[in-house]
Parts: sequence; structure tokens; C-alpha cells
Amino acid sequence: MTRIFDENGQAIAVTVVQAGPCVVVQRKTTDSDGYEAVQLGYGERKRSRTNSPLGGHFESRGITPKKHLREFHVDAETEYASGDEITVEAFEVGQTVNVTGVTKGKGFAGVMKRHGFHGGPASHGSKVHRSPQSAGATDAARVFPGQGMPGRMGGVTCKVKGLKVVDVDAEHHVLVIKGAIPGANGSVVAIEDN
Repeated sequence: MTRIFDENGQAIAVTVVQAGPCVVVQRKTTDSDGYEAVQLGYGERKRSRTNSPLGGHFESRGITPKKHLREFHVDAETEYASGDEITVEAFEVGQTVNVTGVTKGKGFAGVMKRHGFHGGPASHGSKVHRSPQSAGATDAARVFPGQGMPGRMGGVTCKVKGLKVVDVDAEHHVLVIKGAIPGANGSVVAIEDN
């Protein structure tokens, strides 16, 4: 993340994303697969590092092996074929996009960090400061589903909707998106039209 300044001098928090180029590996249709989608590949991978079934999947289409594969649903009228390259020029300034990624893993967290519980008294001899206190009703003799408890935090797939594209740099394959997106620096995200 960084910030840029608009024509009025206002600072805008943005995320700079290396986006593509992506290659269409497979075009799925209603006739052959039961739905309309394109399978995109991103990032180069050695053939020796690719397993046999996946290697054959790429070789049958004449495409070098890719590190990441992702499907995106499209309309039946969309004309993409195997081998077509999709670049950042598919996006335009002012367009709203949805970004999907895996959030940063934060390990085992207590209820104050994980769910925002306010905790117990901090003084006057209290010995319960950051624990979750009661777990709910006593007559049920069980803990109800959805009760906030300590546990693993982060590391889940998250989609942020309605982010605005501020700039498109076709020469360097870079998208500048307003706001924050899920994931650590260097992680792979999926960007699609809103």
C-alpha cells in the first residue's frame, strides 16, 4: 500500500497490484462443461515442477505450465480461446472491482483481538482481564454455535467488493486500486469486475 494525491491535493490510500499478464488456459462452455467460464493461468512454472496430469492439461493446449490457475464465470457471448492473453488493459480508470484473497494469518488469538470483546475490569483486584467470561446460558448445558471463543484468526478467503480502479499502467502490468485488499505483500489475489 501507498498513497497518491489527486488534483485537489487530497491523499488517497491505494494498493498497487502487479496484475498479469494472464493466459487463457481453457474456455469452458455450457455444451462441454455445463457452465460458462474461462480458466486463467498466471506465473511461470518449470515443467519438471508440474505434476503429470496438470502438465498434460497445459501441453494439450500448447501453453507453458503456470503456477496459479483460477476460473472466472463469463457470459456465453464472451469470446476467449486457449492461448489468449489478458492484460491490465481489460480494466479502466474509475471502474469498480471485487478483489478476493487470503487474509493475513494471525495465529491463535484471544477474544479481545479476535472478536473485539472489551474484557473484564483492569483493577480493584480483578483477576479476569482478557478472558471471555461466561459462555452463555446455563440451562442448555452446552455452548451455542457461533459463540465467540479464542481460536485461529485470519488465513481465510475474503472478498472486498466495490473498490475503485484509480490508475492503470499497461507498460508495467500494474493496477492502482483505492483502499486495502486482503492478503500479505506478495500474495496472489483475484480481481474481477463488480
